[in-house]
Amino acid sequence: MTLDEIRDNFSLLDDWEDRYRYVIELGKELEPLAEGDHSDDHKVRGCVSQVWLKPSLSGDKADPIVTFLGDSDALIVRGLIAILHATYSGKRASEVLRIDPEAIFNELNLREHLTPQRSNGLRSMVERLRKIAQDALA
Repeated sequence: MTLDEIRDNFSLLDDWEDRYRYVIELGKELEPLAEGDHSDDHKVRGCVSQVWLKPSLSGDKADPIVTFLGDSDALIVRGLIAILHATYSGKRASEVLRIDPEAIFNELNLREHLTPQRSNGLRSMVERLRKIAQDALA
């Protein structure tokens, strides 16, 4: 699923309850993370739910392609991971750093419909992905 497809689907849904269900469906479709990857190395701090992001880098060492798998014990958070996956995974590290997550979250109205704790967790996941990209370029 691409970010454009997610945007298009969001635009077809009239109310936030339908969008919320859609985000949960995205989470259900997310490729599962192997149980062994639910480790402290992959755990994202700052999230109310348990969240793990497992990155991998490929291609050009000067500006590698960042991909990741993610998982959470909360369905809505799995859906947020799916949105982040569509936004960031498969992009060069330099592209990851240029993405404006606030603009995307505002466009999808995620910030105004998530609890402050979920918003903080989403921010923590983005910061983790940006750190992976920064480290890859260092």
